[in-house]
Amino acid sequence: MSRHPSVFVHETALCESDQIAAGTRIWAFAHVMKGAKIGKDCNICDHAFIEGGAVIGDRVIIKNNVMVWDKVTVEDDVFLGPNAVLTNDFIPRAAFKNPPEKFLPTRICSGASIGANATIVCGVTIGSGAFIGAGTVVIHNVPAYAMVVGNPARQIAWICACGEKLPESLHCSACERGYERVDTGLRLLNA
Repeated sequence: MSRHPSVFVHETALCESDQIAAGTRIWAFAHVMKGAKIGKDCNICDHAFIEGGAVIGDRVIIKNNVMVWDKVTVEDDVFLGPNAVLTNDFIPRAAFKNPPEKFLPTRICSGASIGANATIVCGVTIGSGAFIGAGTVVIHNVPAYAMVVGNPARQIAWICACGEKLPESLHCSACERGYERVDTGLRLLNA
């Protein structure tokens, strides 16, 4: 992949990567390092930082001041709220720096939303369609379509792809989607 001609890079942004797909916009004072891969139709807002080795899918919204580090994968249609931080070094020490091969991968699966000021500790997977509340600290995997809040994160509900909380029946009254329980959280029945 190379930077598509339709990519917009604001004059004050620093975009060192040429692996940016069609229709992506990179706004003021954002920094995208060489080696970062960004899909199509993404919106990278002011002051965001994306390190080389990060992989961003299609139609991802990365709001202001979000930090995405090496070994972080963000799949399609993910929302990363303002000041969200994704990490990659589980035991950071100034005097005993870990080499990149010891960094732990983090995955944000398709359709997930990460609230403002949330912290995602490295080595976890956020399931498809999951919703991470503002200020939440995630230290364990989050099931698909789970809504979690707090420090540390705890599940408080199941949530539909449309954003509505699901009742016990796991059938959304707002959009008519239905779900069933599986080992990894919920699975959409009528996509």
